[in-house]
Amino acid sequence: MAEAAAAPSALERTTMRRVSWRIMPFMMICYLFAILDRGNVGMASLQMVHDLGMSKAVFGFGASLFFFSYFLMEVPSNLALQRFGARRWIARIMITWGIISAGMAFVQGQNSFYVMRFLLGAAEAGFFPGVLLYLTYWLPANYRGRLIALFGISIPAASFIGSPLGGLLLDLDGLLGLRGWQWLFIVEGVPTVLLGLVCLAILTDRPEEARWLRDDERSWLCNELNRERAGRPSAAAKTGWGSFLQLLRNPVVWAMALACSGASAAGSVLGVWQPQFLKSFGLTNLETGLINSIPYGVACVLMVLWGRHSDKTGERRWHTALTLLLIAFGFLGVFVIHSLMGTVILLSLVLVGAYAFKGPFWALSSGWLGAGSVAAGLAMINAVSNLIGGGLMVNIYGSVLDATGNYGLALLPIAIVTTIGAGLVLVISRPRSADTAILAATKEA
Repeated sequence: MAEAAAAPSALERTTMRRVSWRIMPFMMICYLFAILDRGNVGMASLQMVHDLGMSKAVFGFGASLFFFSYFLMEVPSNLALQRFGARRWIARIMITWGIISAGMAFVQGQNSFYVMRFLLGAAEAGFFPGVLLYLTYWLPANYRGRLIALFGISIPAASFIGSPLGGLLLDLDGLLGLRGWQWLFIVEGVPTVLLGLVCLAILTDRPEEARWLRDDERSWLCNELNRERAGRPSAAAKTGWGSFLQLLRNPVVWAMALACSGASAAGSVLGVWQPQFLKSFGLTNLETGLINSIPYGVACVLMVLWGRHSDKTGERRWHTALTLLLIAFGFLGVFVIHSLMGTVILLSLVLVGAYAFKGPFWALSSGWLGAGSVAAGLAMINAVSNLIGGGLMVNIYGSVLDATGNYGLALLPIAIVTTIGAGLVLVISRPRSADTAILAATKEA
């Protein structure tokens, strides 16, 4: 009996090691460029805002348009991925967003800036939830927290790498008659197109098609995933999440989206505005880029450890809520700490919270959604959180900063949203409270 029990364990280890190494490094590189291309506007703003004669409110609105088009296209994109397959659809997303990102180098004023940011959001829409959906095709539930956190490390890693890189690219100012911010968009956009083409060779849509797995490994993985899916229809029936319309009417889904909005707001607002915030301490472009990378480097390490601990303990509720409270604490600290070193520490706390949130939260969310609704559900939660966290909060930050000149006041709305989000997570993830809310939504449906 001991030998029989040991064999599946050894097979599981070798299978998941092979799957992880095949999928995760490439997906992480792709996502790293997604975040570079989405957030490089923050470093570009150090020159771009002056060149194009934009106010902070105008720049904030233009930057936020990315999130509005992202919201509109996210659910359709994830449904298209289900229909056409992850390999082709993720490649399509990357190629189109890479072309548009490089094209940002040629904006001439606020109107063309608005148009290009809107198109960039539409092109990239669906990538993150699409990859989350793709990972549910390959990863049993007990692996998702740590590997989603590992995938999510690309977000802070992109800023950790991109901030000093952006500072160096801005120093190419004048080369071939282009401004430094133009070189930044071109150099960071072109590789994404090439990676999109590589997707077609690297990715496999489903485990059943994975010729790079041995027969026994493929059989174990397919059986394990099928066993998990077989246990999900009853949950889907219980919650009434069998269709997208039911998702729209389910208050638990909206609560999950609002909770996610706080973390999204923290990452999006700092991605766009943090370089200008830090430069207000009198730093050069290169110094700004180097110091801007520090909080992201700290977040890279701690988010993986947090996701690993969540998987090891099997606990998702507090692992999610505490990260949101950490964001609120960091932003509120801006009111009392005004030194550069203290500010960097506070920003590090915020970004640790924003990115450590992802592993336990998405593992929690994907486990709640029924098999028939996971594609639309993940996309909907991510789309709404990006609309509120990115589209709305990036605008609010710019407008408050323009009106008051106070960074603390501009960050206060995010602290409020994250505190509310932490409370929602604690309420809806209590077994009794979650059942009550879900059953109420089912009756309404």
